[in-house]
Amino acid sequence: MENAKLDKSVPIPLYFQLKELILKEIKAGLYKIGDPIPTENEISEMLQISRTTVRQAISELVQEGWLYRVKSKGTFVTKPKINQSFVQALGSFNDQIAQLGRKPSTELLDFEVVTPSEDVAEELKLIEGQQAIYIHRRRFADEDPIVMVKTYLPYDKCKFVLDHDLEKESLYPVLGSRNETRIYKIRRYIEAVNADDYDIKNLNVEKGKAIQQFISIGYNMYDEPIEYSVSRYRGDRNRFEVIISAKP
Repeated sequence: MENAKLDKSVPIPLYFQLKELILKEIKAGLYKIGDPIPTENEISEMLQISRTTVRQAISELVQEGWLYRVKSKGTFVTKPKINQSFVQALGSFNDQIAQLGRKPSTELLDFEVVTPSEDVAEELKLIEGQQAIYIHRRRFADEDPIVMVKTYLPYDKCKFVLDHDLEKESLYPVLGSRNETRIYKIRRYIEAVNADDYDIKNLNVEKGKAIQQFISIGYNMYDEPIEYSVSRYRGDRNRFEVIISAKP
């Protein structure tokens, strides 16, 4: 960055030019994960631009997940966010992470038959007394915990799932091994929430940081609910892609 120059003669804002410069150097490996970047004062003096311009460029890189600030210590390079198509995809977590060149893994925290809450029973259309299979998983990309998932399945339809190792197998392919439990459609509700004690413990995030919560209900070919899941994704490690196109 010391020998770099910004072009003040073009209509491209200086903060944007600086942002692209920093990003280019991060992607080129000049700054590794965990490395500090120069301070606002240092960048301002090197490039002869205002601190306000520098602050705007850095703030956007922080918001986009390329940098993070530590009070009284500086600004550092973080791991880039995982760009996922989970919002609009029926594929498994493992497949999506592997396609991004990352190594997926799963830690199985709970796997048991339970009496579901009224809310879960209603979503799965269970009558009083019917049980559900409860699956609680922590999922990783390159050993970095990125999502917690709590899943409920109707026991009567899905009891065969109990014979599978869900640390080594993905749930959707297991469900897809039978026509009556294969997921054909998913309804998802998405909201941003603040990290709570559960997220701090399991996802290594600070209290109050952003969590992207997804509630998913998966249906079989007969439009019967087969899966009810609550997924809590780290906001600083994930972003989600949605493609919208007009009908021809």
